[in-house]
Amino acid sequence: MNETKIKICGLSRIQDIEYVNESIPDFIGFVFAKSRRQVEPEAAEKLKAALDRGIKTVGVFVNEDTALIRGLCKDGIIEYIQLHGDEDNEYIAKLKTQLEKAGCSKPIIKAVRVKNTETLNTAGQFDTDFLLLDTFAGKEYGGTGKTFDWNLANSISRPFFLAGGLQYDNVLEAVKTARPFCVDISSGVETNGFKDGVKIKDIVKLIRSVK
Repeated sequence: MNETKIKICGLSRIQDIEYVNESIPDFIGFVFAKSRRQVEPEAAEKLKAALDRGIKTVGVFVNEDTALIRGLCKDGIIEYIQLHGDEDNEYIAKLKTQLEKAGCSKPIIKAVRVKNTETLNTAGQFDTDFLLLDTFAGKEYGGTGKTFDWNLANSISRPFFLAGGLQYDNVLEAVKTARPFCVDISSGVETNGFKDGVKIKDIVKLIRSVK
């Protein structure tokens, strides 16, 4: 089995950057949507400058104006785009066209809030490079810290990120059951609402121990 990639999402402080620079996950996420983990573009630029070059940056957006995403890509602040709202293929096509014209095309990840098998049957419609499977939680767009039935992911035939309540105690079971391209962890590496360097180090080491 190929090594599962690791994404630590919701970094907002220079301390968070220092933590991931020690552990070197494959991806980190900057949340630009309204959230307690939200960062402004200017702050993200400074954090990106301090980030180890071996770590890819993902910008997380919810129904965002495509101009902001294009600007962040063109300025080199983000290297992947994660759409976590109600974006449809029309929105995705518009965004791709704008990025191509600006000479800054990036891989796109579309989040799907998993409620049942039917949810995943319609997920294949999205014209993106990756899917991200997260837990359905009413009107919330993510970051709930709750899991879903990972067996549902077996119907997905394309690379996907797995999110939703992943932490040290359950991440290996999630990897074994769902076989994701990448695990996406946020609240599972926090203490009192802030990223915890020890938790990040431990979970990265644990995932990397799987051969």
